Amino acid sequence: MKQKKTGATFFRCSACGYSQPRWLGRCPACGEWNSFEETSGDADGSRDVSAGSARAIPLSVVESGSGIRMSTGIHELDVVLGGGAMRRSAVLFGGEPGIGKSTLLLQAAACASVPEKKDGAYRVLYVSGEESPGQIKARASRLNTDSDKIELLCTCLLSDITRALEEINPAFVIIDSIQTIFSPQAGAVPGTVNQLKFCAQELVSWVKERDSVLFLVAHVTKDGSIAGPKTLEHLVDTVISFERSGDDVRFLRAYKNRFGSVDELGIFQMTEKGLVTVEDPSSIFITRRDGTLPPGIAVAPVFEGSRVFLVEIQALTVAAKSSVTRVFSDKIESARVSRIAAVLEKRAGVQFSDQDIYVNVAGGVRLTESAIDLALAAALYSARTDISVPEATSFIGEISLAGEVRPVPKLKQRIKAAESLGFSRIAAPEKMESCTEIKNVKDMIAMLIEKAKIMKHS
Repeated sequence: MKQKKTGATFFRCSACGYSQPRWLGRCPACGEWNSFEETSGDADGSRDVSAGSARAIPLSVVESGSGIRMSTGIHELDVVLGGGAMRRSAVLFGGEPGIGKSTLLLQAAACASVPEKKDGAYRVLYVSGEESPGQIKARASRLNTDSDKIELLCTCLLSDITRALEEINPAFVIIDSIQTIFSPQAGAVPGTVNQLKFCAQELVSWVKERDSVLFLVAHVTKDGSIAGPKTLEHLVDTVISFERSGDDVRFLRAYKNRFGSVDELGIFQMTEKGLVTVEDPSSIFITRRDGTLPPGIAVAPVFEGSRVFLVEIQALTVAAKSSVTRVFSDKIESARVSRIAAVLEKRAGVQFSDQDIYVNVAGGVRLTESAIDLALAAALYSARTDISVPEATSFIGEISLAGEVRPVPKLKQRIKAAESLGFSRIAAPEKMESCTEIKNVKDMIAMLIEKAKIMKHS
């Protein structure tokens, strides 16, 4: 077997195992002085495990340090990451072609709070295996970004990337995309499972030993999941998905986050100047209308992480054209729609068994929490009976199989958000100021009928 050549040298802390390409007087990880020892590595930049080994230290003596997170300069991206990008972490960034992954990360590379090196060089490295330098420069000019802040490398070879990492020692690294990176050590064919696993492992290992952040752009399959082996998602600390709604609205959501919540939602709008954050989400999720609401419309306050959005649920029922009825709903789970319709039919006598049901959410956001049950029930009842929901009314509550409306978490915050947007009538399972108490689905129907009579007479 051919023996690997070694030549690259590292300096490893004898106290905690932290590695650096250059000698330092004090270890930035554990604070020990004069603890760095020179070790050798493989020629491609990977570690030589025989040259040394990390040593265990008591957790109580480890300092958490300051500035452990790095701001990307884009508020919505920082929110989804849990308050900024965690140093020594790897982020897998997926999305369909043309959705704006490269655009967003190029903007983040230009805006990230990355300190300058002592020699004046910037510590941002953008690696592209899909585009030429001219194409990336044209995008940067269109976005009006600070391109002087970014070191650009266009290559598909892992050895070129590791060499650049050692030379620049960047604090912010973007690989666009991981499917294009190739190493002869992992086989002769690029893009295989072995190539993805080997290249990703080498890059993640590098960033774990330095105060850097690594973004790996990934391709997706037809169903929207990240292409390649699931091992990639296990290797990284955060998995982010970029989703499209309509022509220009984008949703950013984390499906895995070791350093924060996975419930946060980032909202962007694609413009000719790039991706911009949406300051008023209600302009996307709620349709502004003059006059009365059409039947089948209900509004619910929903929590996405730490923020409350008011979303509009739309329902339509039509007579089934065959003996088999169907539910068409992609933004709310079809099983939830069928369950709420069954509860209304059993507990309130509203027939849905001969109807095809269509459910949509304005703005295209996907809803999963149970607090939308009451609004969904109101939309379905309104669509079935052609009785419009009163204006400025929102619905909060979970519906049980017995038809009861159960309390939901953070009710006060939801009510406050609804009131701030001008919703004066709030149907909720608890008796509170400015709220109409709804104990079951019959109470909800009675409220709608009563309000409809008042509006008719007025």
